[in-house]
Amino acid sequence: MTDRLVRLTWVQPEDLVGHELRQAAEDGRSAEVAGIAARWHSAGGHDAPPRAGASPGPVTPELRRLAGELLDELAAIPSPLPEPSELPFPEPSGIPFPVPSGFSEPSGISVVPLNVSGAPSPVAATGRSSLVTADVGGLSERLLGAWLGRAAGCVLGKPVEKIPREGIREIAEATGNWPIRGWFTAVGLPDDVAARWPWNRRSAVNSLAENIDGVPEDDDLNFPLLTLSLLERSGRDFTTADVAAMWLDELPAGRVFTAERVAYRNLLDGVEPPGTATWRNPFREWIGALIRADVYGWVNPGDPRTAAEFAWRDARLSHTANGIYGAMMVAAMCASSLVASSVEEVVAAGLSVVPAGSRLARAVRDAVADAESEPDFERVVDRLYERHGDLHWVHTINNAALVAAALTHGRGDFTASIAGAVAGGWDTDSAGATVGSIAGGLLGASQIPAEWALENRLASSLRGFDGIGFDELTRRTLAVSAP
Repeated sequence: MTDRLVRLTWVQPEDLVGHELRQAAEDGRSAEVAGIAARWHSAGGHDAPPRAGASPGPVTPELRRLAGELLDELAAIPSPLPEPSELPFPEPSGIPFPVPSGFSEPSGISVVPLNVSGAPSPVAATGRSSLVTADVGGLSERLLGAWLGRAAGCVLGKPVEKIPREGIREIAEATGNWPIRGWFTAVGLPDDVAARWPWNRRSAVNSLAENIDGVPEDDDLNFPLLTLSLLERSGRDFTTADVAAMWLDELPAGRVFTAERVAYRNLLDGVEPPGTATWRNPFREWIGALIRADVYGWVNPGDPRTAAEFAWRDARLSHTANGIYGAMMVAAMCASSLVASSVEEVVAAGLSVVPAGSRLARAVRDAVADAESEPDFERVVDRLYERHGDLHWVHTINNAALVAAALTHGRGDFTASIAGAVAGGWDTDSAGATVGSIAGGLLGASQIPAEWALENRLASSLRGFDGIGFDELTRRTLAVSAP
């Protein structure tokens, strides 16, 4: 009897070839790889699975060996697009981080308080923190809002992760929650709808309205915790090698996916960064680096350029090109959100740190234009799908465009912003978390509506963080922030 080959998701060569061929179509190499694609398919190789981490069907040793050979051949064919991964990014203007026309520079380092109505914050209302009342409208209040907003947006998106857009709407409508204005619930959900659109099995047990008890663990929350640990351990002069060491020391390998899992495997194989981002890694432009970027903005309030450079040091461990740009954009937006007075300033900050001619920059500019001109957000999302519907649901470009569109269309309304990000139907918990982070930073904790209240307790498998409160996270983030 022949033993079956191990089918570990996201790293086996036979599961990577289809994704690399898809990546080639996105970055301008379609013609050059046509022959490789034909050889792969004639040998019985599969296209990239649309949502799963492994392709269907049995795998022979011969197919796995061929997959490795083809991955190496594909890696030798460079993309012709002008999308560099190393700083500084050259632009025709000669300015490393140009501000696109139509956008203003973000405001400076001084805090610009918003109008505060005095509404109780989710944390302050529970009596577990006095942080908000001590600094209403100030930096710590807005930083607490960013932490709380990230958690709320993440939890909202968790139970519907991997459910397509039409399914999310059907669930919400069937439970009287459309437009989305509160947590998802299984209470009152018709059996046929539940069968057609099953919840994310790992999240339905702790992220529905009827069972939320504190903030459940999620990679979209673990990574900000890991970044905070990195800055506490290595300081503001940390390197990409420091990020790698932090992963190996503190991050369970089974809790990372796609590009992060490949980079982790590469580290264990002795590959040095930034080679870890490119060796047999077809996920290098997916969303993983983007979800790691918030803290780099929070520790550089009002300084989007430094925030983006911090994010670049981290992102290049696992990502290239637009995968890096997404992280830099979000870091810059988070830095701006703590001092800005409008969503427009925040979006301008994000666009100011990425190459203006990149696919990501173009996607974000188009998304913002649609969100500014179209009153119906569903129609805005329709246009996003028309342009980016062929991308994987956890790609950076489509999700970054959705994040920018949800923020722009929400115009500072926290609920509308996170609801739009989740209803978009791509990476629901990640997009919801990022939008929640930025909207929460703009508003401050006291302005996050009470319906998004969560217990001041975050679950995590990371050492020293399980059960931590957001008030403590805010204090520790301030401690490593720029003076």
